[in-house]
Amino acid sequence: MRHGLRTYELERSCCYDTLLLDEERGRLFVGGKNYLASLSLDNISKQDKKIYWPAPVEWREECNWAGKDINAECMNFVKILHLYNRTHLYACGTGAFHPTCGFVEVGQHVEDLVFKLDLRSLEDGKGKSPYDPRHMAASVLAGEELYSGVATDLMGRDFTIFRSLGSRPSIRTEQHDSRWLNEPKFIDVFWIPESENPDDDKIFFFFRETAVEGSQGLGKQTFARIGQICRNDMGGQRSLVNKWTTFLKARLVCAVPGSDGSDTHFDQLRDVFLLPTRDKRNPLLYAVFTTSSTVFRGSAVCVYHMNDIRRAFLGPFAHKEGPNYQWVSYQGRVPYPRPGMCPSKTFGTFSSTKDFPDDVIQFARNHPLMYNPVLPHGQRPVFLQTNVGYTFTRIAVDRVAAADGHYDVLFIGTDIGTVLKVVSVPKESWQNMEELLLEELQVFKVTGPRGFVSQQQQLYMGSRTSISQLPLHRCGIYGKACAECCLARDPYCAWDGTACTRYMHNTKRRFRRQDVRNGDPNLLCSGDPQRSAVPEKKLYGVEGSSAFLECLPKSLQAEVVWTYQKSSTAPRKEVLLDDRVIRMERGILLRNVQRRDAGFYHCHATEHGFTQSLLRLRLDVIYAQQADSLSLSWEEDATEPFHRKLWYQDFLQLVDHPNLSTMDQVCEQLWSRKSHQPKKKPLLLPPLSVKAKSHKWKHLEEKRKARSRRTHEVPRAERGPRSTDIW
Repeated sequence: MRHGLRTYELERSCCYDTLLLDEERGRLFVGGKNYLASLSLDNISKQDKKIYWPAPVEWREECNWAGKDINAECMNFVKILHLYNRTHLYACGTGAFHPTCGFVEVGQHVEDLVFKLDLRSLEDGKGKSPYDPRHMAASVLAGEELYSGVATDLMGRDFTIFRSLGSRPSIRTEQHDSRWLNEPKFIDVFWIPESENPDDDKIFFFFRETAVEGSQGLGKQTFARIGQICRNDMGGQRSLVNKWTTFLKARLVCAVPGSDGSDTHFDQLRDVFLLPTRDKRNPLLYAVFTTSSTVFRGSAVCVYHMNDIRRAFLGPFAHKEGPNYQWVSYQGRVPYPRPGMCPSKTFGTFSSTKDFPDDVIQFARNHPLMYNPVLPHGQRPVFLQTNVGYTFTRIAVDRVAAADGHYDVLFIGTDIGTVLKVVSVPKESWQNMEELLLEELQVFKVTGPRGFVSQQQQLYMGSRTSISQLPLHRCGIYGKACAECCLARDPYCAWDGTACTRYMHNTKRRFRRQDVRNGDPNLLCSGDPQRSAVPEKKLYGVEGSSAFLECLPKSLQAEVVWTYQKSSTAPRKEVLLDDRVIRMERGILLRNVQRRDAGFYHCHATEHGFTQSLLRLRLDVIYAQQADSLSLSWEEDATEPFHRKLWYQDFLQLVDHPNLSTMDQVCEQLWSRKSHQPKKKPLLLPPLSVKAKSHKWKHLEEKRKARSRRTHEVPRAERGPRSTDIW
């Protein structure tokens, strides 16, 4: 376990896409290939239970005959996991292209050790789970009814929003109508109440699809969507029988406004997280987007309010008219009750959608798209990354109570297996926010996270290879000084007088100091008696070669400044960058080291007007003649097969000798030892011809050239980014 990271994996399984948290039982339920697992929320690597749930042999053989890979595709990939009641889960899998669902008994209490699949309850999973494990699906269990966005055929062409289970009839979207759904990729589904009356409750689907209203001449365009349906929709009486009559959809916009009036859109919706608030009818919705452009690569996080979503669905409908069939705002008469409204006593007198007039049903069939899009809060992303070598894939959000207010901390998964920890802090006011990247953590080595849920101050992630558990706060990494803890601006952490520890909002401690908004150590740490000593290091560089001076601040927002002094009593001056002194991600690189470069280098971190020293580094320069002499002596020793002393021991003594203060003393000691060694009698060799002598000198020249190439031409390995912390 590294820094609180725990992992779990099953033998002969993979693809842990489906995670379900059960806080009452203290369990994390996981769905993978051919397996269901039940893990402890406290420690996923202990107290595991598992169910082996493979597809029948005949289904696998039939799948293989259809041209599918029997080991990669013809398996049972668990795609759906929901808490059905107090004692059972509802689970669905692909079943080797035969979708299957069933109930899993988990017991009623924490001490119940039951985890068993009821084989008698297995049923057809069509319309609930996808056939193909590569196809995306999303679902939510509302009461005893399952609402799914899924492909309902083997070829993955008939996409639908489907209601199943429960006592009400099964309902779906209009089939093969691109105005309703056009090659959608379903991301997530949420059940959100509209009012105190449960008849007004709606189900919201988030997906991306090929846009029917895309600009002509630009080819296929992908738009992010939000769709809505009423829970009590029963379909039409004469038209849209067993079809949704309340389905509407709107474009979900996440864009950066341009100075020339054109916006840069992020239309590839990847993930959505619902953050509950005190008002259960108005949660916040955080969404992750990427770009579809091959030229510009970027990712963004936008946040949406339910009021803006409801306003879009109450706005004008999109309509095609004119000689060129342009999409415009519908200006005609909208029938009553307005399409998209739920039949209830809150907004009308209709008790069922089967009572809706025919013109309402016909209008709903032809106008499922809204004209106005849903815009994000602040009209722009709350967090943005471009051209960084990775894209966002998942998001989880935790609202944290700090000393100066509440903060939303974002945990963002990427496609290279890292997790970004980001916090929103106000600048001048709470209406003007900025995002701070607190940490970038390497969790998975190969691929990014698929499942992503958080609870009990822990983050749980599933990837193709394993499941990981990560604490939301790691205050110990911010150092042992008040200034470092304060500059971190992590709402989970505070300085308690002796260490950077977890901030607990309801406890009172005399020395607890925290300022997430400003992070000013001059104010909070002015009377702090503890000042950690600046670490000192010694580095040797060879004249004419290169030397790397490494220094990493703990805060990702800090600016690093280097100063230099010739001796400990000489004045300091700032190190200026040029062709020979190059700033790198993890420090500075001195190229073509010269004798005048020897001295003391000080690394300082500056943030919010506060400067602290991080490192004092002494650089000693080895003269080129000394390095060549030592190198030649090592090569001569290496040619003697019975010499006991290994060639690199002299070099190790040269790099760091504890008792000698200067380089000349080190070299003199080495040369003195060489001179006291007994001389060996030269071997008597026959006289060489002129040609042989020429060959001998040519060999020595090649050896010297090879040594020069090793010093100057060997490419250096690339270093990782400064912000990446390998776990």
